[in-house]
Amino acid sequence: MAGAPDERGPGPAAREPLQQQHVGCQVFPERLAQGKPQQGFLSSFFTDNQKCQLMLLKTLETNPYVKLLLDAMKHSGCAVSKERHFSCEDCNGNVSGGFDASVSQIVLCQNNIRNQAHMNRVVTHELIHAFDHCRAHVDWFTNIRHLACSEVRAANLSGDCSLLNEIFRLHFGLKQHHQTCVRDRAILSILAVRNISREVAQKAVDEVFESCFNDHEPFGRIPHNQTYARYAHRDFQNRDRYYSNI
Repeated sequence: MAGAPDERGPGPAAREPLQQQHVGCQVFPERLAQGKPQQGFLSSFFTDNQKCQLMLLKTLETNPYVKLLLDAMKHSGCAVSKERHFSCEDCNGNVSGGFDASVSQIVLCQNNIRNQAHMNRVVTHELIHAFDHCRAHVDWFTNIRHLACSEVRAANLSGDCSLLNEIFRLHFGLKQHHQTCVRDRAILSILAVRNISREVAQKAVDEVFESCFNDHEPFGRIPHNQTYARYAHRDFQNRDRYYSNI
């Protein structure tokens, strides 16, 4: 279970050992161990849910980051469908979304996602986790290094650390500022879904940072903005054509 934090800070930092559990039930209390919660007939008419569904549809159809990730998932044998793999729900605390690995579903926090740009970032962030889940044997529940690696990749490749986002957060810097942002966002994401100390989360991120920061799949480069993402998508679509001519 991997989550995207909001801007208001980390989760609890009690020093407790990791245990294999259905973490989705902690962050998304409406989620039952069996999977997606039951919803009433009128739930689809609630304003937050309707707005979430409309923003999600626009993201899936127009965002270049997301379009590349959907193509990459399909290419890897893990095709994604809107109805099966996304769920708009109310969430506890300040998380914006999460990847529920136990049921291979992305949860979008309809009560915390503020606008279309925010939805774009959350879906991209969580699809990177889903892509990692598809291509590798990720132990989300008991191996903190696996979680840390995916969080580093998500912060690095999703646009979380774009210059514009950092300006909105009033974070400024010149030398290796992107790396600093990625490290900080990865730590916050871990603390949002794991009941561990900041020191433990930071140690896990430090241990995997270099290799995971330099893993740019499926983008092939760090997509600093939507133009970079469109170029990366074009390059991804041309990969098979290139290799077939070798």
